[in-house]
Amino acid sequence: MAKAPEEPQHPGGLPKPLTADQLCHICDPATLGFATTDDLEAPRRIIGQERAVEAIRFGVGISKQGYNMFALGPSGTGKYSVIRQFLDGRAKHLPAPKDTCYVHNFAQPHKPSLIQLPAGRGAPFRRDMEQLLDLVRVAIPRAFETEEYRARRKELENKFKGAHDAIFSDVQEEAEANSIAMVRTPHGMMLAPVRNGEVIGPEEFEKLPEEEKTHAQEIIADLQEKLRAALSEMPKLERQIREELLALHQGITMFAVGHLIDDLKSQYADVQEVRHYLDQVRDDIVEHVEDFLRAEEPPSPMAGPMPTQAEMMDRHAGHGLGRYSVNLLVDNGAADGAPVIYEDLPNLQSLIGRIEHIAQFGTLSTNFSLIQPGALHRANGGYLILDARKVLMAPFAWDELKRALKSREIRIESPERFLSVATTITLDPEPVPLDVKVVLLGDRLLYYLLTQADPEFNEMFKVEVDFEESWDRSPENMALFSQFLAQVIRHQELRPFDAGAIARVIEHAARLAGNSAKMTTHIRTLSDLLEEADYWAGSIGTDVVTAEHVERALDAKIERADRIRDVSYEEIEDKTILIETSGEAVGQINGLSVLQLGKFPFGRPTRITARVRLGRGQVVDIEREVELGGPLHSKGVLILSGFLGARYCPELPLSLTASLVFEQSYGGVDGDSASSTELYALLSALSDVPIKQSLAVTGSVNQHGQVQAIGGANEKIEGFFDICSLGGLTGEQGVLIPQANVRHLMLRKDVIEAVSAGSFHIWPVETIDQGIALLTGREAGARDAAGNFPPASVNGLVEARLKELAEAARRFARRAGDGAGPGDGTDNDGP
Repeated sequence: MAKAPEEPQHPGGLPKPLTADQLCHICDPATLGFATTDDLEAPRRIIGQERAVEAIRFGVGISKQGYNMFALGPSGTGKYSVIRQFLDGRAKHLPAPKDTCYVHNFAQPHKPSLIQLPAGRGAPFRRDMEQLLDLVRVAIPRAFETEEYRARRKELENKFKGAHDAIFSDVQEEAEANSIAMVRTPHGMMLAPVRNGEVIGPEEFEKLPEEEKTHAQEIIADLQEKLRAALSEMPKLERQIREELLALHQGITMFAVGHLIDDLKSQYADVQEVRHYLDQVRDDIVEHVEDFLRAEEPPSPMAGPMPTQAEMMDRHAGHGLGRYSVNLLVDNGAADGAPVIYEDLPNLQSLIGRIEHIAQFGTLSTNFSLIQPGALHRANGGYLILDARKVLMAPFAWDELKRALKSREIRIESPERFLSVATTITLDPEPVPLDVKVVLLGDRLLYYLLTQADPEFNEMFKVEVDFEESWDRSPENMALFSQFLAQVIRHQELRPFDAGAIARVIEHAARLAGNSAKMTTHIRTLSDLLEEADYWAGSIGTDVVTAEHVERALDAKIERADRIRDVSYEEIEDKTILIETSGEAVGQINGLSVLQLGKFPFGRPTRITARVRLGRGQVVDIEREVELGGPLHSKGVLILSGFLGARYCPELPLSLTASLVFEQSYGGVDGDSASSTELYALLSALSDVPIKQSLAVTGSVNQHGQVQAIGGANEKIEGFFDICSLGGLTGEQGVLIPQANVRHLMLRKDVIEAVSAGSFHIWPVETIDQGIALLTGREAGARDAAGNFPPASVNGLVEARLKELAEAARRFARRAGDGAGPGDGTDNDGP
């Protein structure tokens, strides 16, 4: 194809380069109305989060089930501090929740009983039980040392002795009358004949006459039957005596402790659970009075049999009567209103509590005193704040949290039960009624994933608290923002900032927001900047932080993170990576991209090239073919095909194959911000019109040829400016950006100075026609009344080339149908 004729004249109607005052919205310190931040009061309302504040008010105010909150937004936007401020204010006006205790269940020891008392009465109840136990331990032994008890016991013993003697007296008398003795042996009672007052031995007995021996044996057999009958009465007698002795002990015990327990019950007349528990305590003390009479000895694994579970429980409690103690799980005695709890490690046990075990005699055991509370217990009756990501990462924590909220009760479960593995002896405590409002903190992606993937999530977290990432940069808001920064400065105990320093922080907040008319709400980043500026002010001994210190902090932060950027720029400077900032080339253009390394984003130019030849209407994205291009980038390339087919030769099929590539790109490429750049390169290759290499381009494009806004405009412009500066600015260099991105510009000072000096330019473009005219210096061209582009215009040259390719394809198809050999007569002279 012949080279297009020159057209040196500059077409009219092209956008003008931006002026310096359009590149950065400068904040004038004089408009802020203060000298230093010491002159400012704290803001009277939360700044920049009106939507979130209204959602929090609603979520805090409504008390129906399921209206828990999910605060969504990037980390560092103040979600926790705003939520905490509202919850603390609300909690002060709510009553303190009940104290929660666990006590021994005398009927089912493995199921500890729950007792809830009015706030502040749990600790006194625990002390009262300790004092009761101390009094009982003194009163019972003393009661069993009285003369009355001794006399009644003596009476029972005599009664038993008399009954015992009465049972054996008849047999004894008959035996003596028949010269038979009753002898006690280790094996029981034994009968033997007597001669001259002495028992006859077996040998002497055999020497007796046969008649006498037979008579003695008959008498002994008869007496043995009578003795056996008498002995059968003994268990009944012993049982009767034991029952009477037990009744005596219980009566004495009731007399000793009854009034003590009644006095304690009167103190808790308004708490039915305590009264019922004290009745059980009294019955258990009476039933096990021997525990208070038994001398306590230190346990020894070598002494006697292995202790029982109950004995080990008691010993662990510090004495043999640990089952009468109280495990005060939650004490709200010092609470000023409802609790507001933030759990920073929300795993299963820290949420619902845990049951600890002790090792004794080679085994693990537990009791109700080893039950430990979780965050849900401590927040019960108030508010619980959790990090959603941490909850989801902890095994079983998310499911157990949902179960607790749905059932409105807290069940303490051991992790072993969830895993269905063998476990030690454990407990099944009575569930605690739950009344809590949970607030989850997380990012937007996590929130939307939960809404889609977990059907129960929407039922339990009905209040969406969406935090803004930026807010309007109006004079009123800048005044509020200055007050907020002053509050942070005082809270962090920093040096006062003058108006110039605050103005520079506001400008940086606008840059972080990516919009000169907005300010970021990322409080953590701004707080870091204030602290670092204070450090640089302190390093030179000044008492007030100025704009120079803020600028120093920003520069130092970049310098700490820009090693990779500097290496990349060095590779461009020494031509390892090929980037031209002067001259012209066909089918070659400087695209702009943003690399994000940690928290540091920077722009870098990339050479994009296009080649065309005869084909079947395909635009080949080489990045996609080798799986380096993402879906958004591939979408942008496909839009190019739609643009070409709709604008040029609509009555003819596209008969080209075009290849597009990011040269020397060895990583993934995604996003459509280079789609206009690729289109410019493709139009240059089709028209054979060179593109100025002194210019770089960014912007996406739609099928109508309109250039659309992209992200990272500031970083991209500054990246190409830095590369141009390496070889020296010529006054011809610049960047084409979408018109819609002008309001996003908050450029560096050196870029603004270069634009003011006319050594660097930034053009806002709205259409591909404007962009290609600026890049080539040739008119893009519009269709006339006959529907034709001017022949020397870029569009006219592109359409002419496409018609040539279509005709070549038609000829090739005809010859292929006539049997022509492959390659005969084929036009394939594209660049």
